[in-house]
Amino acid sequence: MPIHRRLPKRGFTNIFKKQFEIVNVSDLVRCAGIDPVTPEVMKEKGLIKKTGLVKILGCGELAESLNVHAHKFSGSAQAKIEKSGGKVVNL
Repeated sequence: MPIHRRLPKRGFTNIFKKQFEIVNVSDLVRCAGIDPVTPEVMKEKGLIKKTGLVKILGCGELAESLNVHAHKFSGSAQAKIEKSGGKVVNL
């Protein structure tokens, strides 16, 4: 049997893939009263583990206006933050 059939198959690992830390809009309530909400503030509050790339997702509601700084936003998260009177800043 040829060697390419004897050896196990291995998958592909993309070395250029970007890993984002995920934060929901409902979690941003823990950062109320802090302006602006940056990845460093999110790390202090325990929302993320490391200050790498941060993506904000639109799960939940936001009652206060916050200025949120992150690397990426989903469409629904951006709409909810702006609807509450806050600002969205892409880093």
